[in-house]
Amino acid sequence: MALKGWRDIPIGSVIPGGGTSVEYNTGGWRSHRPKLDREKCNDCLLCWMMCPDSSIHTENAKLTSFDWDHCKGCGICAEVCPITAIDMVEEALVEE
Repeated sequence: MALKGWRDIPIGSVIPGGGTSVEYNTGGWRSHRPKLDREKCNDCLLCWMMCPDSSIHTENAKLTSFDWDHCKGCGICAEVCPITAIDMVEEALVEE
């Protein structure tokens, strides 16, 4: 297969079709995952606001679940939780 020359590439490096994270299950990258202590959580939703992957699901202004297909285990949710209701636990130790 011959490589394209500069004259064969669209002007401005146009990318004809983009992708989104919705199309990719990136949860397999994580080594740790958030674990919610429902007894402690006051549903301030700081974790939801700060999650870079939109992996925290809410309903009626309450945290309901995590999206394991897209959560990368970055730990930002646990870091911003003002009452430490979220702990990061090792993925290998999680029982489903």
